[in-house]
Amino acid sequence: MSSRAYKIAVLPGDGIGVEIVPQGIKCLDAVGARLGIAFEYTEALVGGAAIDAVGVPLPDDTLSLSMQSDAVFFGAVGGAKWDNLQPVSMRPEPGGLFPLRKALGAYANLRPVVVFESLISASSLKPDRMEGGLDILFVRELTGGIYFGKPKERREVDGETVAIDTCSYSDFEIRRIAHMAFLQARRRRGIVHSVDKANVMETSRLWREVVTEVAEQYPDVTLTNMLADNCGMQLLRDPKQFDVILADNLFGDLLTDEAAMLAGSLGMLPSASVGEQHGGLYEPIHGSAPDIAGQDKANPIATILTAAMMLRYACECPDGAVMIRSAVESVLDDGYRTVDIATPGCDVVSCSKMGDLVAQRI
Repeated sequence: MSSRAYKIAVLPGDGIGVEIVPQGIKCLDAVGARLGIAFEYTEALVGGAAIDAVGVPLPDDTLSLSMQSDAVFFGAVGGAKWDNLQPVSMRPEPGGLFPLRKALGAYANLRPVVVFESLISASSLKPDRMEGGLDILFVRELTGGIYFGKPKERREVDGETVAIDTCSYSDFEIRRIAHMAFLQARRRRGIVHSVDKANVMETSRLWREVVTEVAEQYPDVTLTNMLADNCGMQLLRDPKQFDVILADNLFGDLLTDEAAMLAGSLGMLPSASVGEQHGGLYEPIHGSAPDIAGQDKANPIATILTAAMMLRYACECPDGAVMIRSAVESVLDDGYRTVDIATPGCDVVSCSKMGDLVAQRI
């Protein structure tokens, strides 16, 4: 284990971000105390909080700090207060989070969907669909596709307002994310489902061609090409068939939110956005939840599990990642729940109390 201190840029953001991020830090510190790892945290503004303070969603100081850090620990951004700002690039997500990911070269979003045995009853599916556990890893391309394609504009055509979003992918962008998915599958059960709409979209036809070509380099991994709408149906019909799901930016965004309900709540799912040049950006997949902000009732487990992913990928500390996941499972097995995953007979606790419980277990 490295004895150096890991420099962590802490960007809580908006809404519940300021409540959940400290719970993840509690757990990082608990792991650090056990394994002799030091963390240097530096907090900075991003999203709506940055707009209110300095007028832009991604200040230069925040970007510089993030680039110079070993990893970025991110909360959530956004809220109704900033939803209608013009231009769109001034809003918290398109102007803060998206360009930050791009600047870090974080092109691969890793989103595990794990259903803990004690939470099967909280899932939206019948228990028999979940028994035996569920462990799916989504590998989502993060810096290309329709979210970033140009032109992106509105224009007047024959007296009608026409909005245009352009979906664009290069074979290089597809190839590198495909390699990421196959490498992850090699460490798991050796199955990749690649999601596209090759029946109607030219970008998806290129996607399928390139992914199929990359698959030839991984004879130990089984590839299945699947249409995105069918994948959505199969996640509800038979989710245990999946191991690694590879998807572009749009389909990955949609399908991971659907899969969140398999785990019982968006508050359970972490993510890591990684590339080759930087340790990556680590964020829970849920939003800023302004409706419950400031009430100490948000579920911090996604953020705590995100801290575990940071230990695994940015700090090369898989033992610490296992400690956090085991602690979360132990706390859930003992019946503790935040309100979003509460079931009859459980012990409902606050956001901060859940963070305390998991840190104490570590």
